[in-house]
This record gives sequence, C-alpha cells and structure tokens, in this order.
Amino acid sequence: MSVQPDRRPTRNVIERLAARDQLVVMGAAGLIILLAACYTFFGVGMPMAATEMTRMAGPIGAPMQMAAGGGWTPAYALLILMMWWIMMIAMMTPSAAPVLLLFTAVKKAGKEAASAPRLSLIFLSGYLLAWGGFSAVATALQWGLETVSLADGPMMTLKSRALAGGVLIAAGLYQLTPLKDACLEQCKSPAQFLALHNRPGAIGALQTGMQHGTYCLGCCWALMALLFVGGIMNLYWIAGLTLFVLAEKLLPFGRNFSRVSGGVLIGAGLWVLFTS
Repeated sequence: MSVQPDRRPTRNVIERLAARDQLVVMGAAGLIILLAACYTFFGVGMPMAATEMTRMAGPIGAPMQMAAGGGWTPAYALLILMMWWIMMIAMMTPSAAPVLLLFTAVKKAGKEAASAPRLSLIFLSGYLLAWGGFSAVATALQWGLETVSLADGPMMTLKSRALAGGVLIAAGLYQLTPLKDACLEQCKSPAQFLALHNRPGAIGALQTGMQHGTYCLGCCWALMALLFVGGIMNLYWIAGLTLFVLAEKLLPFGRNFSRVSGGVLIGAGLWVLFTS
C-alpha cells in the first residue's frame, strides 16, 4: 500500500502567504524597484555607467568634452526607450506604494479576495504602462534635441543654458497650475481615487492602474523633464527627483511644498538664464 506524501506543510506555507497579501505585493514591488534601480545604476547597454556620467557631469548648460556618440538607429532608440522606462519604474514605483497597498486591501475585503495579489500586480503594471508612454515621448524628444544639436548625446544633457533655464522656469510655472493641483490631489488621496475609479477583474485592475498612472504623470511630468537639465543618467538628479516626488505625495503639506518648489525652480531658471 503506497503512502501519500503529506502536503500539509506546503498548504500551510501557501495559506500563510495568502493571509499576507500586502506583504507579497510589496515584496514583488520592492523587487521590481531594486532591479530597475540596478539597471539604471549600472547603465546596462549604455556606453557608460550612470556612476561615470554622474562623475563627469558639469554645470547646467556647460559643454562637455566628450567624443561624439553614434547615430540613432532603431536598436539604439529601443535601448534609450528601455533606459527611460526602467528609470521611471525605479523613480515612480515607491510613490505608488500607498495606493497599491490600499488597492490590495480593498480587493482582499471584497469578492475578489482570492485574486488580490494578482490583481494588485496587474494594477501596478497599468500604472507603469502610463509611464511607458511618457518614456516613449521622452525618447523621441531626446532624439530630436540631439538631431538639432541642442543636447549632448554621450552625456544626455542640454547644451544650451538658455534652454536649460527655460525648462527650469516652465517646470516651476507648472507647479503652480490648477492641473498640477488636480493631479496631485488624486495622487495624495488613494482612498478617494479608488472610491471613484476602482473596477472589477483583471482588465478593470489594469485600467484603474493606468488611470492612476495618468494622474501621476500629470502631476510629475514637468519634474521628470528636469532630467534633461541635470543629465538623464545623473544619479544625483535621479535620487533628488525621486525624493522630491515622494515628499509631494506623502507629506501632509505636500501642496505647499509644490508651490514653494515652483518658486525655487523659477528662480533657478532665471539664475541660469542671466548668469554666464
């Protein structure tokens, strides 16, 4: 008579994991952030690692003494697109943690409890797809700027102090607009957002994630454009903007923080424009 293997330990592990849906989801999100950060840090596929580009970065709008980069090919454009998108994943996923946790809790408390972790990761995928769209636009813009010699290809930064100053001023002005206010409010109020936009099923989770990502994009696109000013692969700017976005979304006085930062950015832009 054969003895059936005792599968209770395996079932117990699965049951314990199922009871910790939020831990599972945040563990997966944390792994995504770590992998994206490592990809960005080491500049996978790029001519130089981000550490080297950061070390060689000069003042805003200053010409860099670098050998000319190769021309844009479809393969190179795809590489730059992946660089932008993975960098956005590393920078923006941490600020999505509150809504991701709440989405998991909402699903766990409802009729879709058994699928809560899976639906939460689909929600996160939708959020990151929205930033994939931004990455495609940023890639096209980088291509165009390099084509007309307004951006340094190897260092991935603007050559013109006037243009760099203009981007700083534009980003500062956007911080003061009603559209910024509306989008930031959605990002700072996960419960309100999910009360209005939560949808059932996998397709619904993807749509909800994309909608939240679109609000986040509306809130932060001008800040991300500042990467063109400081250097797209400049680790100081990447870390600084990541912390900036976290402060806007998580601090109770985030809206006032946005307004003050808008004034600072406008002042910095004027300084860049009118100093040699």
